[in-house]
Amino acid sequence: MPQVLEYSDVVVRRNARDIIDHLDWSVNDDERWVILGPNGAGKTTLLQMADTMMHPTSGSVTVLGERLGRSDVFELRPRIGFASSALARRVPPGETVLNVVLTAAFSVLGRWREDYEDIDERRALRVLAEWNLDDLADRTFGTLSDGERKRVSIARAVMTDPELLLLDEPTASLDLGAREELLSLLGGYAQAPTTPAMIMVTHHVEEIPVGFTHVLLLRDGKVVTAGPIRDTLTSEALTEAFGLSIELTEHDGRYAARATS
Repeated sequence: MPQVLEYSDVVVRRNARDIIDHLDWSVNDDERWVILGPNGAGKTTLLQMADTMMHPTSGSVTVLGERLGRSDVFELRPRIGFASSALARRVPPGETVLNVVLTAAFSVLGRWREDYEDIDERRALRVLAEWNLDDLADRTFGTLSDGERKRVSIARAVMTDPELLLLDEPTASLDLGAREELLSLLGGYAQAPTTPAMIMVTHHVEEIPVGFTHVLLLRDGKVVTAGPIRDTLTSEALTEAFGLSIELTEHDGRYAARATS
């Protein structure tokens, strides 16, 4: 399968410390990856490079066939979908849900004087329906619950049919009901044959949707292990990544972990 992302001997150094330490990793277009690791492991830094918002200190990052530092990132970014709490905080609270999604077509966060076609609005309404948001189209973003905002952010990220979808902790801060609703939607999306390559950062194995195929475990900017989730996500690997004895269980494609004495 075609490769959509490749990190080769990547180092990211800040204040004389290597946040990412000589990392090698690649993603194919039919893969759905989850990145796990403790705080400070480098998870979000990897996503920021995949989203072309950060360049490595050394090594190379190739996104959708274009090497960072040798390509026009402004041409690359419309091909990448990205959703995060940080991005959601930049959305004008008075913007309608429909416009939050619609403005992805121009890569802007607030509607101004852009000229949208009927096909853009139909596409936005269809995406809202797919993420159970069609009843909220006329609501303002600032009035939404956390769970609704997360789903709107993801709907915005998929609005342009990206070739690579990046999700930074999409279920963080959600209550049980909102988390499970979002995980169900993400699981269905991940398993659809037309879905692009996906990378999702999370802290908890319980938040891995069904349908994700691969896992990357990080610790101190280094790869602990990476590969197909069924073979790679183990109690031993989690114990090494988190520095704590952990027992992993799995049921119907969902995972749970707890510390052991």
